[in-house]
Amino acid sequence: MPVLRRTPSLVQQVKMHLKQRIRAAEFADGRFPPEADLARELGVSRNTLRDALSQLEAEGVIFRRQGAGTFVSQAGLMVKTRLEEIIPYETLIRQHGYNPTVKLLSVRQEPVEPEIKAGLEAENLSDLLVIKKLFLAGDTPVIFSITYLPPHLITRPYTPDDIRGPIYRFLPRFCQQEFAYYLTEIVPVDAPPWLADTLQLPSHRTVLLAFDETGYNQDDRPVVRARSYFRHDLIRLRLVRRLAV
Repeated sequence: MPVLRRTPSLVQQVKMHLKQRIRAAEFADGRFPPEADLARELGVSRNTLRDALSQLEAEGVIFRRQGAGTFVSQAGLMVKTRLEEIIPYETLIRQHGYNPTVKLLSVRQEPVEPEIKAGLEAENLSDLLVIKKLFLAGDTPVIFSITYLPPHLITRPYTPDDIRGPIYRFLPRFCQQEFAYYLTEIVPVDAPPWLADTLQLPSHRTVLLAFDETGYNQDDRPVVRARSYFRHDLIRLRLVRRLAV
């Protein structure tokens, strides 16, 4: 019997646990057990389970038929990663069936364009800490990211391994900043030659999908900017869209 920690995010834990079981095809014929049985198996209340199922339904992972039960949505299974969920890029690559590797290309203070500094309310700073990473699927580069961080936020020494991980994990440990959320703009980009070379793009395929993001702390203040470029021929980002109610 799985043991789930009772924390304020228990609903999220149940949801992720059920997702893992769905991906492992553990539900016979794609059908969920009765709610009472499943809640008892997980050791949670039916209300907690229902909240988790409601979130899965909203994400298009499952659907319900009145009087028949709860079923896995085959179309929803095609959505390997939900755009509204923040996960490490290594996990995203792994979900696409590849073995992920991250290369820390550079970490240094340097001048940046005024638009980046303005987004961080850091117009008075001459330089920002610029972190460049390359994510590989096997031996193939698939994501290139640039992160911009005001250097004065860093309160203690760090190592390359510390900065190699997701910035939202770095912020609370080394900046005393509790990360809250990203505001993300999704834009198509015609890769300049340097980026096409970095991602080893075929000569006929230079258009990338990019995330232009501002990260906010729990006081709703911007603390980090990031730009990520995806090879969408290898990493597919999908949505399940529903009619507005």
